[in-house]
Amino acid sequence: MKNFVLFFLFYSVSIFSAQSDSLSVNKIPDLIPQKINGNFGYVNHKSKFVIAPKYNLAMFFNTDCNLLNSKNKKVRPFGSADFATVEENKIAYRIDKKGKKVYKYLKQDLATCPVEYKAQKYKAYIMQGFYGLVDKDSVNEGNYKDFVIYPQFQRLHVMEGNDIDNPMIVAVYNNKFGVIDKNAKVIIPFIYADIKLNFSWLLGKMFEVSVDNKEYFYVDENNVAY
Repeated sequence: MKNFVLFFLFYSVSIFSAQSDSLSVNKIPDLIPQKINGNFGYVNHKSKFVIAPKYNLAMFFNTDCNLLNSKNKKVRPFGSADFATVEENKIAYRIDKKGKKVYKYLKQDLATCPVEYKAQKYKAYIMQGFYGLVDKDSVNEGNYKDFVIYPQFQRLHVMEGNDIDNPMIVAVYNNKFGVIDKNAKVIIPFIYADIKLNFSWLLGKMFEVSVDNKEYFYVDENNVAY
């Protein structure tokens, strides 16, 4: 039961934080989750640890709708973006930017968050085994103009983001992962073995990448690693 509660908690924090517009659209977080020797901590923009790596899981500093809407008024402040959700020894906490534990999650404090689905404008389209990009449901495959990006990639995935008119798109080309925009301009070069399809772009304006499918780290849209 505890594992289920933890899964629900981290899933809901990701989903409902993703719906929040409290973050600056183009701002990289001051503190970035970083994994070393199996544990997570937080580094600054110089890749130096500000919060020591001691957590099993660590999320970006962001809002938590479960706490913001809690019936317990005393815990609502801990739902703000000044805090991050972490897990240590299978117990979930909110911590501040100095790494201090300010709240231990209790099931009775958690509210149900409203779902506000935001449809993506663009979506991947498969033709003859290759992926392209379209912005409508009905596509004439014989009409080149029906495609925003003509099918040429091994895979495409439109990342969740605040700017649905200009999404970031994870792509695979020559068996390598990279990131492109809607004009097929390369944003992140095709040099990675994997790029996770998670909420890291929406929540942190970063991509979680790996060169060996084992160790993952974050890069920003300029491919600067943290």
